[in-house]
Amino acid sequence: MSKSKKNEFRPNDYVVYPAHGVGQIVSIEEQEVAGMSLELFVISFEKDKMTLRVPTNKATDVGMRSLSSPDVVSKAMDTLKGKARVKRAMWSRRAQEYEQKINSGDLISIAEVVRDLHRTDDQREQSYSERQLYEAALERLTREVAAVGGTDEVNAQKQVDDVLVSRVAA
Repeated sequence: MSKSKKNEFRPNDYVVYPAHGVGQIVSIEEQEVAGMSLELFVISFEKDKMTLRVPTNKATDVGMRSLSSPDVVSKAMDTLKGKARVKRAMWSRRAQEYEQKINSGDLISIAEVVRDLHRTDDQREQSYSERQLYEAALERLTREVAAVGGTDEVNAQKQVDDVLVSRVAA
């Protein structure tokens, strides 16, 4: 089983780690932990200045995945065009759900959070926690859109903004 998983990810591949977003596999290394030899993916999250080591045999168990296909990215963009769906639940409950969606690593779920928390200038102010969740979701979304599209985050951010603005104009 671990042989097939190993071939799934290679050094220099971009991957999505649910709790941290898009990172790049720098190398695969052997390390001894508690007397056992472990093979680890070394993943660099450049923007966060963070390096993560994930055992190769646990990579898929923790939800690590390859970048979304361009098809999934366009579905995510379509999701952004939709009407915001805000439940009438208490904020703490909604915030928890948003947090789970962001950390699921699922691009469509992340796009739903961006769509639901996006505010235009003429709408009411966001609370601090709403703003934090929105920015976290937006950053994850734009990083993956940039990585899939082979562009930089500035262009990806513009793509996402254009979709959000066009939704408002419609």
